[in-house]
Amino acid sequence: MAPSMAIQNMSFRLGQSMAIVGTIKPDAANFSVNIGNNDQNIALHLNPRFDAFGERDTIVCNSQQQGMWQQEVRPGGFCFFRGENFKIIIKLTSTGFVVTLPNGSKICFPNRFNSDKYSFFRFDGDVRIKSFEIY
Repeated sequence: MAPSMAIQNMSFRLGQSMAIVGTIKPDAANFSVNIGNNDQNIALHLNPRFDAFGERDTIVCNSQQQGMWQQEVRPGGFCFFRGENFKIIIKLTSTGFVVTLPNGSKICFPNRFNSDKYSFFRFDGDVRIKSFEIY
Protein backbone atom coordinates (compact mmCIF):
# COMPACT_ATOMS: atom_id res chain seq x y z
CA MET A 1 0.00 0.00 0.00
CA ALA A 2 1.69 3.21 -1.14
CA PRO A 3 1.17 6.31 1.04
CA SER A 4 -1.62 8.53 -0.21
CA MET A 5 -0.95 11.48 2.05
CA ALA A 6 1.17 12.28 5.12
CA ILE A 7 0.94 15.24 7.48
CA GLN A 8 3.70 15.99 9.95
CA ASN A 9 4.18 18.48 12.78
CA MET A 10 0.47 19.13 13.28
CA SER A 11 -0.57 18.78 16.90
CA PHE A 12 -3.42 16.47 17.96
CA ARG A 13 -3.82 16.66 21.74
CA LEU A 14 -5.75 14.93 24.50
CA GLY A 15 -9.37 16.12 24.42
CA GLN A 16 -9.28 17.11 20.76
CA SER A 17 -11.11 15.46 17.88
CA MET A 18 -10.29 15.14 14.22
CA ALA A 19 -12.73 14.81 11.37
CA ILE A 20 -11.62 12.99 8.25
CA VAL A 21 -13.76 13.14 5.11
CA GLY A 22 -12.91 11.15 2.03
CA THR A 23 -14.06 9.05 -0.89
CA ILE A 24 -13.40 5.34 -1.15
CA LYS A 25 -12.29 4.17 -4.58
CA PRO A 26 -14.85 2.01 -6.45
CA ASP A 27 -12.48 -0.98 -6.57
CA ALA A 28 -11.02 -0.50 -3.07
CA ALA A 29 -9.27 -3.42 -1.37
CA ASN A 30 -8.49 -1.46 1.83
CA PHE A 31 -7.29 1.84 3.24
CA SER A 32 -5.80 3.02 6.50
CA VAL A 33 -5.71 6.01 8.81
CA ASN A 34 -2.56 6.24 10.91
CA ILE A 35 -1.94 8.53 13.89
CA GLY A 36 1.35 8.57 15.77
CA ASN A 37 4.72 10.15 16.38
CA ASN A 38 6.40 9.13 13.11
CA ASP A 39 6.34 6.46 10.40
CA GLN A 40 7.70 3.78 12.78
CA ASN A 41 5.59 4.62 15.85
CA ILE A 42 1.88 4.57 15.05
CA ALA A 43 -0.49 4.80 18.04
CA LEU A 44 -3.62 4.12 15.99
CA HIS A 45 -3.74 2.20 12.72
CA LEU A 46 -7.36 2.05 11.54
CA ASN A 47 -7.62 -0.30 8.55
CA PRO A 48 -11.01 -0.98 6.90
CA ARG A 49 -10.55 -4.03 4.66
CA PHE A 50 -13.01 -4.64 1.82
CA ASP A 51 -11.06 -7.60 0.44
CA ALA A 52 -7.43 -7.62 1.59
CA PHE A 53 -5.04 -9.85 3.50
CA GLY A 54 -7.55 -12.71 3.32
CA GLU A 55 -10.29 -10.72 5.04
CA ARG A 56 -13.51 -9.18 3.77
CA ASP A 57 -15.57 -6.34 5.27
CA THR A 58 -13.45 -6.15 8.41
CA ILE A 59 -12.01 -3.27 10.42
CA VAL A 60 -8.58 -3.94 11.90
CA CYS A 61 -7.01 -1.66 14.51
CA ASN A 62 -3.41 -1.89 15.66
CA SER A 63 -0.36 0.07 16.75
CA GLN A 64 3.24 -0.06 15.63
CA GLN A 65 6.18 0.48 17.98
CA GLN A 66 9.68 0.90 16.57
CA GLY A 67 8.39 -0.50 13.26
CA MET A 68 6.96 -3.65 14.87
CA TRP A 69 3.22 -4.32 14.68
CA GLN A 70 1.49 -5.10 17.98
CA GLN A 71 -1.62 -7.17 18.66
CA GLU A 72 -4.46 -6.58 16.20
CA VAL A 73 -7.99 -5.78 17.36
CA ARG A 74 -11.09 -6.41 15.22
CA PRO A 75 -13.89 -4.32 16.71
CA GLY A 76 -16.59 -5.25 14.16
CA GLY A 77 -19.14 -2.78 12.81
CA PHE A 78 -17.95 -2.54 9.20
CA CYS A 79 -19.90 0.31 7.58
CA PHE A 80 -17.79 1.48 4.64
CA PHE A 81 -18.88 1.24 1.02
CA ARG A 82 -16.79 1.22 -2.14
CA GLY A 83 -17.23 4.30 -4.29
CA GLU A 84 -18.90 6.32 -1.52
CA ASN A 85 -17.98 9.27 0.65
CA PHE A 86 -17.35 8.77 4.36
CA LYS A 87 -16.68 10.78 7.49
CA ILE A 88 -14.76 9.48 10.49
CA ILE A 89 -14.34 11.39 13.76
CA ILE A 90 -11.51 10.37 16.08
CA LYS A 91 -11.29 11.76 19.63
CA LEU A 92 -8.19 11.35 21.78
CA THR A 93 -9.29 10.68 25.36
CA SER A 94 -7.40 9.73 28.51
CA THR A 95 -8.24 6.06 27.88
CA GLY A 96 -7.66 5.94 24.13
CA PHE A 97 -9.01 6.73 20.72
CA VAL A 98 -12.79 6.89 20.28
CA VAL A 99 -13.60 6.46 16.60
CA THR A 100 -17.05 7.45 15.33
CA LEU A 101 -17.71 5.49 12.16
CA PRO A 102 -19.75 6.70 9.17
CA ASN A 103 -22.95 5.12 10.52
CA GLY A 104 -22.55 6.83 13.92
CA SER A 105 -21.40 3.73 15.81
CA LYS A 106 -18.27 4.02 17.94
CA ILE A 107 -15.22 1.86 18.44
CA CYS A 108 -12.55 2.38 21.08
CA PHE A 109 -8.86 1.56 20.79
CA PRO A 110 -6.44 1.98 23.70
CA ASN A 111 -3.76 4.66 23.65
CA ARG A 112 -0.95 2.12 23.95
CA PHE A 113 1.73 4.85 24.01
CA ASN A 114 -0.04 6.75 26.82
CA SER A 115 0.88 9.99 25.06
CA ASP A 116 -1.25 13.14 25.30
CA LYS A 117 -0.12 14.46 21.90
CA TYR A 118 0.52 13.09 18.42
CA SER A 119 1.89 14.95 15.41
CA PHE A 120 2.12 12.46 12.53
CA PHE A 121 -0.79 11.39 10.30
CA ARG A 122 -0.71 9.14 7.25
CA PHE A 123 -3.51 7.97 4.95
CA ASP A 124 -2.77 4.94 2.78
CA GLY A 125 -4.56 2.81 0.24
CA ASP A 126 -7.66 3.06 -1.87
CA VAL A 127 -9.03 6.35 -0.61
CA ARG A 128 -8.97 10.04 -1.50
CA ILE A 129 -8.94 12.35 1.49
CA LYS A 130 -11.07 15.46 0.89
CA SER A 131 -10.67 17.19 4.27
CA PHE A 132 -8.84 16.76 7.56
CA GLU A 133 -9.68 18.98 10.53
CA ILE A 134 -8.51 19.00 14.16
CA TYR A 135 -10.73 20.82 16.63
